[in-house]
Amino acid sequence: MLRKMNKLTDRQKVILSLVVHEHTRTAQPVASKTLINEYNLKISSATVRNEMNTLTELGYLRQPHTSAGRVPTEEGYRYYVSNLSQHTSLSSATRNTISHQFYQSRKGLEYWLPLAASVLASHSQAVSIVTAPHSEKVTFKHLELIATRASQVLMVLVLIGGEIQQQILSLDDFRNQEQLSQIAAQINQACENTSLEQIKSLPANNDPLVNQVLAAVTDQMTLASKLVTGELYLDGLTNVLAEPEFSDGNSPLKLLEERPLLDDLIARTVLSEEIGGVQVLIGGENTWQELQNCSVILTRYGVADQLSGALGILGPMRMPYSQTIGTVRFVAELMSGLVSDNLVN
Repeated sequence: MLRKMNKLTDRQKVILSLVVHEHTRTAQPVASKTLINEYNLKISSATVRNEMNTLTELGYLRQPHTSAGRVPTEEGYRYYVSNLSQHTSLSSATRNTISHQFYQSRKGLEYWLPLAASVLASHSQAVSIVTAPHSEKVTFKHLELIATRASQVLMVLVLIGGEIQQQILSLDDFRNQEQLSQIAAQINQACENTSLEQIKSLPANNDPLVNQVLAAVTDQMTLASKLVTGELYLDGLTNVLAEPEFSDGNSPLKLLEERPLLDDLIARTVLSEEIGGVQVLIGGENTWQELQNCSVILTRYGVADQLSGALGILGPMRMPYSQTIGTVRFVAELMSGLVSDNLVN
């Protein structure tokens, strides 16, 4: 969200940046003497105090207690992220390490998605959020019917892009595995690369069982078309619970536990943005109360107009933004390439 921000002097920018760095490192209020001693400032303690007072009056710092130092406010973090942080790329060593993890993994989105969540969590020491790529246009790719017991059958429906829907069907009459495979082959031939609307318009089949399976297929494709995002992968929850900001139990668990809240957050931020664009949400942006003590860094990955998902991290406002933004951006680049390759193959 864009806000009108006061113009700061070069000295005030330096002091705000140092307060953010020091508070990120220690989780403690930052005093003027600390800045002078830790960063070898060539100005007096009184000058630093005056500048910190001005930054407090402008709303970029606050004083938790009368005798304490200062900590950044939400506006202070926003100014820092927008104007002062250096959005540098990850080091070559880090990029190579992450790339190696992906290319050593087994091929397929079902392996890359949890790996992306693990990599983001370990490199950010925060909670990772990864949604499976999802297409607004649901298209049939492949169907399998697997006999289980009696007249029950496992239907496995694969959609273009790799989304998989599964359902247990209770068939109206018994068919053995060979007969089920023949029905699946018949449906695959008729429905390959077809949309939900096209499948709905198919004429009724002479075999009632084919019609029963096709009805289940359209039901699953309808459900898939209504999804905002694909399957959710989370990692690193213990990273956030260990942070001092959440020691009183005021953690963002509600957002992570209630899928509609998270879907709303993703849908209203990155899903309408260009692939690779990074958004930083600080303190819930007066919209999501569950995030009042948190920051979220999100981006959209995948292939535009075909298949895309969201990934990012959630943690305390006191986080190393430059490094974390770089990690999120690089993992998104890798995932976009893998999704593109998966569509081709």
